[in-house]
Amino acid sequence: MNGDWETALLLLGSTEVARYVLDPALDARHGPRPYLHPVRTRAGTVVTDALPADHVWHLGASLAVQDVDGTNLWGGRTYVRDVGYTWRDDHGVIAHTGWWERADDRLAHELHWRDPHGRVLLTERRRLAASALAPDVWRLDLDSALTAPADRAVHLGSPATNGRPGGAGYGGFFWRAAADGEPTVFTADATGEEAVNGSAAPWLALTGTGPGGGAYTLVFAGLGPGDRWFVRTAMYPGVCVAFAFDRPAVVPAGATRHGRYRVWVLDGTIDRDRARALVAGTP
Repeated sequence: MNGDWETALLLLGSTEVARYVLDPALDARHGPRPYLHPVRTRAGTVVTDALPADHVWHLGASLAVQDVDGTNLWGGRTYVRDVGYTWRDDHGVIAHTGWWERADDRLAHELHWRDPHGRVLLTERRRLAASALAPDVWRLDLDSALTAPADRAVHLGSPATNGRPGGAGYGGFFWRAAADGEPTVFTADATGEEAVNGSAAPWLALTGTGPGGGAYTLVFAGLGPGDRWFVRTAMYPGVCVAFAFDRPAVVPAGATRHGRYRVWVLDGTIDRDRARALVAGTP
């Protein structure tokens, strides 16, 4: 990570559990936006990846959408109906515009989602918080409020809504995991990428091995109305609360889309019973 990039830390006591990169100096094609990386378990295992060679625009844990009224705020090539993935000059930026809260265990700020010409597509208020729950687990809470301009609705799309087959409905709150080998993913009643991709399960867990050999588990919750899970484990390890998995989402003119995403970050591998207990509030 470039040491000149503005960053903020999330701390539990004196222990850094996540670093928040505010203004990465990236090529526009990589979808510059604030992102969390590295995120660590309480024992120090890194559970995010950023700028990986296979998808350079995957930036740790972030909010990103490939089609926001025609602007690519995800990075990489844009999926064009009847054409496929194509490099286009359509990349915008999600820019930090100011803090409204900043403490060791919580961060809150305002952002602009901008098109390639600098026009504001959406404004956002975002809050992140870290909570210690047990010696082996902490929880990240990310609250987001996306507001459309008063004079126009904003449409959110994905490669799937633009014609790509195969369940490629990504875009939303996306977590690119760090994994040595293929991780395992499961919900309360299904296991494996094919079974959980596109589902609307209340929670989803991913277990893997970090780059240093430490086992970890991530438990995700926070689907909103119409959201679905986008999941990859074979090609790369990633989980997304997808806003437009199989149909476009719309933020009406002057309206606000609210999201609350929770991720429990654990050392070691857990089973369904403990995942259920975590989501229910019993660490």
